Parts: sequence; C-alpha cells; structure tokens
Amino acid sequence: MRTVYDFTVKDRQGNDVSLSEYRGKVLLIVNTATGCGFTPHYDPLEAMYREFRGQGLEILDFPCNQFANQAPGSEEEIHSFCTLKFGTEFPQFAKIDVNGDNADPLFAWLASEKPFTGFGKGLKNAALKTFADMNNKAFGDKTYIGWNFTKFLVNRAGEVVARFEPTVDMKEVRAAVAAELEKKA
Repeated sequence: MRTVYDFTVKDRQGNDVSLSEYRGKVLLIVNTATGCGFTPHYDPLEAMYREFRGQGLEILDFPCNQFANQAPGSEEEIHSFCTLKFGTEFPQFAKIDVNGDNADPLFAWLASEKPFTGFGKGLKNAALKTFADMNNKAFGDKTYIGWNFTKFLVNRAGEVVARFEPTVDMKEVRAAVAAELEKKA
C-alpha cells in the first residue's frame, strides 16, 4: 500500500525532499495562493502550527498558480509575502501544478485517496463551484483539486484520512487535526 512517504517533492530552492522525513508526524498538506480569497486561511494555519507542532504536526504548503493566476510570484516572492503578512513558519515548497498533465504526483495521489465531493451547500459554495468549473475544464479527467487551499490530513502512518475543501470552516479542520494528534501511530 502506498503512503505519503513514497513521494519526493521539491523545496523552494529546487532540492529534492523525501516526505519520509516526516514519518511519524501528522501532516496537513495544502495547495495555496497568495492572491486568493482564501489566503486569510494562512492565519489559522499558522496558529494551528504554533499550537500543535510540538505534538507532531507539520503543515506542508505547496503554492499553485493554476486557479485564476492567484500565485503569480516566484517561490521567494511567495515565501516573503507569507512570512511578512502572516508570519508563517511551516515548510513551504516549490510552486507546483495540482491539475492536468503536469500535476505533481503527490497531489494526484492525495486526490485519488480522497476524491473531490463538492464544495458544500449554500450560495457562496455554488458560486465557487461555477467559477472553479470554468477554470478547471481544461484539465478534464486530470482535475484533482477544485481550488486553492484544499487541505489533506495525513495520519502518522502516512495515510490520507481527510480532505477539506477551502469552503470548510477552519475550526472543523483544527478539530480534525487535534483529534488525529491524539491517536497513536
């Protein structure tokens, strides 16, 4: 059975990072963008990281510019924005694609483990769905991620246990992370 530890990603400098370096940790893996309406999620993500990293949480941030060009900067520009505006300390990796033929294999796997089931109910979610559908039609059957700030929760054994669309309240994400940290590996 495949786990998150089977994947290698690139750090901001382009160096290979084996996710096996995070073995035994609870991971929250997020595709992000600096110019998105969900960018304020950085605040509760950083608060969660500061609260729980001592208990084994790692938040892995993967900038992506595939959603309405909302992350156009270089890796260094994106990192500077996040650290200066939100004080982020969690690891940020190289900018990637999460959909299409060039989708990062990690995100294709994450989405195959926990497929997209919708943004939820309500007018705001319906509006996002319409906009996302227009944006993502070019990716066809290789649309793995619906929008920026999709979050995947990975347990200490490297298995995907939950997926949170950007429309999910961050309090719900925090509660799931806290519950996962309580479990033994």
